[in-house]
Amino acid sequence: MAEELILLDEWLSMFGMRARIALAEKGIKYEYKEEDLENKSQMLLKMNPIHKKIPVLIHKGKPISESIIIVEYIDEVWKDKVPFLPSDPYQKAQAKFWADFVNKKVGDVGGRIWAGKRDEIELAKKELIEGLKELENVLGD
Repeated sequence: MAEELILLDEWLSMFGMRARIALAEKGIKYEYKEEDLENKSQMLLKMNPIHKKIPVLIHKGKPISESIIIVEYIDEVWKDKVPFLPSDPYQKAQAKFWADFVNKKVGDVGGRIWAGKRDEIELAKKELIEGLKELENVLGD
């Protein structure tokens, strides 16, 4: 590997998935280190001492935490690859709006489904479907 790049993650994490997708889209090779969130590694605790959460991208020994920040970092560091966002300011603002929409209407609701009680899960499922339909209306099939 030309440069040291390690991703501390957990396979089921939707936040880690953001980082994995960003790395894959840019065609960047990295070392994946699975974290046991019940028994966090010393590396995770050292690289993210504030939140002690995954994902953490370690680039040349320096940690980058928080999934959206990691995605932005990947886009900025590997500029020679296709950018994630359009260069036009309006189109970029629209892309960011829909990314935020997905975070709030899909990610947050998905978390409620994952961790909720039966009656809360049914309500969250309906909200998730509504959010996905809205997204489909905008993005198309």
